[in-house]
Amino acid sequence: MASLGGWLLSAMGMLNAGGYLVFFAIAGLIWWQTGGRLNWAATRRDFNWKRIRRRFRRPLPCAFAILAVLIFLGGVLYAPSNHTALTYRFPRVLSWLAEGKWYWIHTPDYRMNNRACGIEWLSAPLLLFTHSTRGIFLLNLIPFLLLPGLIFSVCTRLGVRGRVAWQWMWLLPTGYNFVLQASSAGNDTFPTLYALAAVDFACRAYISRRPSDVWLSMLSVALLTGAKASNLPLLLPWASLILPSLPIVRRHPAQLLGVTLISAFVSFLPTAILNIHYCDDWSGLKLEHGGMDMKNPLVGIWGNLFLFCLHNFAPPFLPQASWWNQHALSVLPKVIEAPLSANFEATYHLLGEIPTEDWVGTGLGVSLLMVVAGLYRLLRRPGVDNDDKSGGGVLTGERHLPEWLRRAGLITPWIALLAYCMKSGMVTGARLISPYYPLLLPLLIVGKEQSDLVRRRWWQAIALGVYGLTFIVLIVTPGRPLWPAQTVLSKAAAQHPEQRALSRALTVYRVYGERPDPLGELRTKLPSRLELVGFMGTEDDIDISLWHPLGSRRVVHVLPADSAEELRAQHLEYVVVSGFNLKEQGVELGGWLSKVRGEVAGTINATQKVSEGLQPWYLVRLR
Repeated sequence: MASLGGWLLSAMGMLNAGGYLVFFAIAGLIWWQTGGRLNWAATRRDFNWKRIRRRFRRPLPCAFAILAVLIFLGGVLYAPSNHTALTYRFPRVLSWLAEGKWYWIHTPDYRMNNRACGIEWLSAPLLLFTHSTRGIFLLNLIPFLLLPGLIFSVCTRLGVRGRVAWQWMWLLPTGYNFVLQASSAGNDTFPTLYALAAVDFACRAYISRRPSDVWLSMLSVALLTGAKASNLPLLLPWASLILPSLPIVRRHPAQLLGVTLISAFVSFLPTAILNIHYCDDWSGLKLEHGGMDMKNPLVGIWGNLFLFCLHNFAPPFLPQASWWNQHALSVLPKVIEAPLSANFEATYHLLGEIPTEDWVGTGLGVSLLMVVAGLYRLLRRPGVDNDDKSGGGVLTGERHLPEWLRRAGLITPWIALLAYCMKSGMVTGARLISPYYPLLLPLLIVGKEQSDLVRRRWWQAIALGVYGLTFIVLIVTPGRPLWPAQTVLSKAAAQHPEQRALSRALTVYRVYGERPDPLGELRTKLPSRLELVGFMGTEDDIDISLWHPLGSRRVVHVLPADSAEELRAQHLEYVVVSGFNLKEQGVELGGWLSKVRGEVAGTINATQKVSEGLQPWYLVRLR
């Protein structure tokens, strides 16, 4: 609904509070009149507190509930520190709201223009009405809480035994990518909900023969592509499952047309059309850095497999990460390093000391369990399965999917992953393929022998150990530490100044702590009445500090090549300038000041990225 509203209101130039109120009022009225009323009495009857309490007494559900509470605390206690959200997702939404519509922004950060808008349209009403970024984490937390039920439903419909699916519905969400992004403003894991819903409703449609299941599946897969273009290959498994159900909708042409139009609006299609108009490339890859678009598909296959393993099987605590980052290119055999360097982004080999949402995949624990389950299926002879009398592994009381359709649902996600690997040279693929993981899982855990595996005491002990490790990762994450990190590390670093690891850790926690408002000190130097301020930084610099208080000021990006006349045509009085950006562009501050007829009104030193360290920032007043 938010995606549809965002594009429609933007097309009418009404992307504002009034427009949203009218849109949601009309949408709510339509929903109410078309049978959307809830049967509250039935809902109360279905709610059984004793049954829920009994369920969460079991170890895995109980551990998941504790994990959810910790995630919620992290989201409430800390402002979003996700780097890409602060560099381009929040600013692009705030720019659209200030303009009253989507528009192609004048900026060095191409991501503000060519990327999918899924989470942006979801966050737009929150930013507009709350004037705060603090509630954005709910857009990730709510989908995270829905993952267990959807994972169980999809797995059982594709033939996984109920006992096995029950174990994995609690285990897969403990992947570090899901846990760390559940309380953040990231946009990699929330589309997993759409991927699972699209497949689940496609399977339901074949069984129920209800058009409504087809409509919901279509809308889910459209939202999946509208969230990130990297999810486009997942159209394959969805299509393989929904095509046999298309005869259901032949008798409903009007509804089919309406759902198709809505699906088109909320998918990647509007962004693709705008990309064609503004940069002659539907994908927007024409604007991206070298290495984003894979040159050699064969290298893409084994190279992405290498990166998936690197980012999923790296130990969660890796003090040697700095050594690896410095020496990896020389340590790797030339036959491996040369093709990777020629086809991937330059930073493909980098690892962090601890998992962060910027790069990590499911992490060591879940990845090892998936490997163990896959090997157990290959090497173990199937035994007698007394757990599931139905034999088909689908939900009790429902007809089975035919074997050919079930196999299509098991195999096609792996073909989709292959297509992704052949196309993408992005270095953080392990987090980008988050929606793929639950669809890849069923092929690894289908079969009678898996019921025997999950009964093993050593498996159950490892499963609880995975939860324990996930708790630690969540507690120590730099963006939202649930322990007094800076206090403890400051004292430890003062007592042991020779320990570089302590100094490094303290720096990381400080930078993450300051990241939600890195230029707050410079903001205080701006006149309180100022409604418009310029920002000249790199594409990775964060300008969110200058937007505060949200809704009262607008930030426009300035390029070094912009003339004094162009700046004054925008009625700019002040421009915040990154010294690091000037250095990268080879521009002298004095020369640029002369060109735009400006003078330095204030200077601070601030760190936006640990790798860059302290950098000068200038507040320039245009004369």
